[in-house]
Amino acid sequence: MKGAQLITAFVLLASATQAQEAGPLSAIDWLSNSVDPNIIVSPLGSEFGTGVAPLDGAESPVVTVTPLDSGSPDLVGLLPPSMTGLPNTIWSASTESILVSLVTAERTESVPAIQDFLTVLLLAEAKPPFDAGREGNLFLARVDKLLEVGALQQAQALLEAADPQEPALFRRWFDISLLTGTEDNACATMRDAPDLAPTHAVRIFCVARGGDWDTAALILNTGIALGDIQPDDERLLVRFLETEFDDHAAPVPTPDRITPLKFRLLEAIGEPVPTATLPRAFAHADLRDVASWRSQLEAAERLARYGAVDDNVLRALYTAQRPAASGGIWDRAEAFQRFDTAIRARDPVAVAAALPAAWSAMQDARTEVPFARLYEPDLAALPLTGDAAALAFHVLLLSADYEAAALNFSATTDEDEFLSAVARGNVSSVTAKTPAQQTVFAAFSGETLVPDSIADLINSQKLGEALLRTIATFGEGMTGDPVAISEALVTLRTVGLEDVARRAALQYLLLDRPS
Repeated sequence: MKGAQLITAFVLLASATQAQEAGPLSAIDWLSNSVDPNIIVSPLGSEFGTGVAPLDGAESPVVTVTPLDSGSPDLVGLLPPSMTGLPNTIWSASTESILVSLVTAERTESVPAIQDFLTVLLLAEAKPPFDAGREGNLFLARVDKLLEVGALQQAQALLEAADPQEPALFRRWFDISLLTGTEDNACATMRDAPDLAPTHAVRIFCVARGGDWDTAALILNTGIALGDIQPDDERLLVRFLETEFDDHAAPVPTPDRITPLKFRLLEAIGEPVPTATLPRAFAHADLRDVASWRSQLEAAERLARYGAVDDNVLRALYTAQRPAASGGIWDRAEAFQRFDTAIRARDPVAVAAALPAAWSAMQDARTEVPFARLYEPDLAALPLTGDAAALAFHVLLLSADYEAAALNFSATTDEDEFLSAVARGNVSSVTAKTPAQQTVFAAFSGETLVPDSIADLINSQKLGEALLRTIATFGEGMTGDPVAISEALVTLRTVGLEDVARRAALQYLLLDRPS
């Protein structure tokens, strides 16, 4: 990690053998060293103490399972098999180090259906790998991938379900709290759990947040005298605690490595750092009311592209105010508002007039799928005709009710006939005419087969491993390998994930995504 040492608690998550097999465990470079068991904080008061095959036919794999401590986070998931359609044995026949490497390496750039399915896998409730220990290496990799995507709410819920009382878990939970504005809860947890051993910087921050500025200053001065506080932290904390600071003084140099704690300290001293160039997770900080409307809009768009924010947050922000300027995001907000007004009035003429501009705006923002999910019920109910009906059909194909849209629409072009066939899952009556259509046709017609390596994994009951590799294969296809797209789609269909396959195929055909 640049600019900081990995905390010992994190290093100890893997044995030396596992480290040789899989390389360093997944870690997000921007995470703070929120806790460090090597740091003994002097007990100045009692605030924190001291401390140091098709899914339906899938059977349980025949493996030797090492019993886990009941507190292992690997056992934790938010989505039970009844919700995911996946057996709870997706990980149990695979080697932990291989799964950790696969999760860590997964691309986050793909079509939304594949992005969403990766999130489902990360949140799935399932038995751990057969060789997993109680440290929860796979769990941490899952959380870190959610953080990379920017899915803070999901990561926070997963950590809270695991009860983040271990340093490696608490470190992530604390940083999420900083970015979502819920740090008071995290600070309270520190007070109640001295073994979490907060660092000086975190302890000073939390004591000050609790209103005890004198004690915070005493901890800071003691830490400086003992050489226990890094220069970057020292500059920020001195300014943070100085209530009578000269407003004309030179700004604090921006740290080379921005962590959530440094981000919040810079914000607190009136020198906020823009989130646009920071990792995606930082965009959540701009969803708070303290941010400008423009910043909130930009953050919501950035997160919505990856399913990292609820669709209704995007809608609420787009319609929160009237744009005071033109160009870029203001034009998108205006186009969205015009369409939203028309759809709420259930006026087919107004909707037909507003839809093209709204759709163009969503394409610019790459938020077409959230838009389709938001407006599918109302759009499907309107009696549109001509070009407006054709455009609405494409929008509806990106919604959850894509098959109903195909059944209710009378296609008049070869493109729409092909899209309708894919939505119904049967391409036997259509001809593929474009390269993209030929790629999808090969998967849906049986021309492409499941790769032997993936078939072997499925037959060995290593379904989760097979699916992670399939997601990676689809990602390779997005860089210009049509065969990889076909192989990924046919694999998804073969194991019973028909809905994921159809949505991914439709999005591959309809969305203009950079390779």
